[in-house]
Order: sequence, then structure tokens, then C-alpha cells
Amino acid sequence: MPPFEAAVTAIAAQARERADEIECARSLPEDLGQAMAQAGIFRMLVPECHQGLELHPSAFVNALAELGHAEAATGWCAMVGSTTGLLAASLPEHWSQTIYGADPDTITCGVTAPLGKAVADGDSWRVNGRWPFGSASRNAEWICGGCFIIDDDGQPVPGRHGVPDVTLMYFHRDDVRIHDNWHVSGLKGTGSSDFEVTDVRVPKDRCVTMGGRPRVQRPLYHFPTLGLLAMGIASVALGIGRRAVDELVDLAGGKVPTGSRRRLADRATVQADAGRADAALKAAEAFLHAAIDRAWIPASAGEPLSVKHKAELRAAAAHATWAAVDAVDRAYHAGGGTSIYQQSALQRCFRDVHVATQHIMVAQPIFELTGRVRLGLEPGGLL
Repeated sequence: MPPFEAAVTAIAAQARERADEIECARSLPEDLGQAMAQAGIFRMLVPECHQGLELHPSAFVNALAELGHAEAATGWCAMVGSTTGLLAASLPEHWSQTIYGADPDTITCGVTAPLGKAVADGDSWRVNGRWPFGSASRNAEWICGGCFIIDDDGQPVPGRHGVPDVTLMYFHRDDVRIHDNWHVSGLKGTGSSDFEVTDVRVPKDRCVTMGGRPRVQRPLYHFPTLGLLAMGIASVALGIGRRAVDELVDLAGGKVPTGSRRRLADRATVQADAGRADAALKAAEAFLHAAIDRAWIPASAGEPLSVKHKAELRAAAAHATWAAVDAVDRAYHAGGGTSIYQQSALQRCFRDVHVATQHIMVAQPIFELTGRVRLGLEPGGLL
């Protein structure tokens, strides 16, 4: 097994063992986060020139699925940290080196939603904002938040295409206030609390404009940032789906339901649910990897991805997420009353996967976007 894959497997084993601790803490334990950083998990998409691994997207998908299978919140934090690391290819070189290259164990995270306002203040931006869903923010040294640049009249400045650009500002953790408000049904251990900055000064070049041309021209960075984010979410969901089916298999082999003389595994309905769930997960995973392989061809040639390639990546990610939901639901219901107990991994899979579906990158409206492209229309949104 290659060294990085072995490291992921070792981290997955630790996370699975500490699942209850992670959920009760509502945050990734500091020592586990550091172990993940040392294993390179948060550097999966950072360019090699800045001490990153610059993995092929399929290797990124496989690593997150394995972590999601072991412990969903750990996989989710790995997804957020590694996709934020993607921005190292677009930051000015000296900031990429400062944030990512100087200390390879640095953890970064962030939220792309433009909920901050940045006003020019000399050679800096003065930024105010509050962002929800700050996954892994308690583990990170650098946290970024999406902002609109505001003019002297208090209005967002139009960007290249006539609408305001979203600019991701990087804040040091010492300048960020994290609110302890992550009290949720699933993915409890992600520590996805709100974070806030008040009149924080950010150097004018310590930021990235979403959708801009990356500074590092390598195949990976021809993939859209939002597409890689969506694939990361889908990968964690696939891992949760696999875990639910595995748990059902283990349960069905020994459980004899009340009032029955046959094991759960001997019931035709349970057999059908297990078969359908397993097939759906494998098909969704195959589609995701096929979409990546098709997009990798132009990316490897240094060409921008077409709208069709981008739409297929987003469709594959959303489809994989919802296939995982269906697999989890089948396993949860097939498990019967056993599924509802706190010690059952099935109830945790059920809670976690249904929280994952609420992420805007894989929510149901994505199919409207990708369907428009399939119908020959303009997407009407960012791919």
C-alpha cells in the first residue's frame, strides 16, 4: 500500500475508535486534527510547489470516502480542510508559501458564501462578517470567508462580468471569534460553528477571487473549485453509505426479529434492500470516477473545462450524495428497531448523511442546473 493510502487507513482506524468522543465534543479533537495534518490529509489538493500532495481527483475521492466510512465528521473536516488548501494554487506565491509552504502541517478551512464586507483601507481591506458552517475552524490556523468588496457608497463593486465577485479573505485564527452554536442532528463532530471577524485588516493580496485563473497551471487546478468541493462532499456521503450497508450486513447475519424464526438476512425484502443499496453505491461511485476521468483529459492538456464537463462533475457529485442517502435509508429501515438505539451506527449514518444533503453544493436544485445544460440551455448558475 502506498504511504499516503496507508496513512489514511491508519487515521480512519483512529477516528472510528474515537467516534463517540468526537460526537460528544462536537469538534475534531486537536490531537487527531494534528495527526491528520501530519499524514498529509489537509494537503491533498495543495500544489506540490507549496509542499502539497497535488493528488489526482480520484485519489482525493477515495481518501475522503474511506474517512467518511470510518467516522463521518472526520471525513467532513478532511474535505473542508483539503478543498480550502486548493486555494494555494491561486493565492499570490508569497502568501501560499507563508500559509502552506512554511509549515506543511498547517490546517486551513473556510466558507465561500459572501457574507462578509471588505472596504479598502490603505494597503489593506477592513473586513467585517459572520459565517455559519465553519467546519474544522477550531483546528485551523487560517480561516477564510467569502466577501463582497464594498465601494464608498456602501454598494458591492461590480466584477468582471458585471456582477460582484466573491473574494475569499484569509484571516489568522487570532483575529477570528468562533461562536459555540453547533448544536445539530448530524455531523456533530465537525465543529461547524459560526465564525466572525470585526474590523480585521487583511493585506490586499491575501485573498482569492472565486472563478479567477489560478496562478499554478497544473491539471488539477483546471478543475473548478466548486466542482471539487461538491465531489468532496459526495465522497464523504459515499463513505457513510458504505458504512450503513456494512452495518446492515453485520446486523442481519445475527438478528432474529421479534416474532420471527428467521434471521434478518433470510428475509427477501432485506436481501433486496441490501442488493439495491450496494449496487446503487457502486454505480454512483463509478459515475463519479468516470466524470473525473473525462474531465481530466482536457485538464491534462492545459485546456479549460467545458460547461458540459463541469456540469457532469456536479451531476455525478449530487447523484452520488443522493444515492448514499437512499442506501442509508434502506439500511436504517431494514435494521428495524435496532437502528434507533444510540449504540447503533445505523442511526448515526442516518443523521449524518441527511445533514450532508443540506449542503448547497449537492442539494436537489443542483439537478436543475445540470439539467439545463443537458437540455442545451445556459446553466444559470456557477458550475
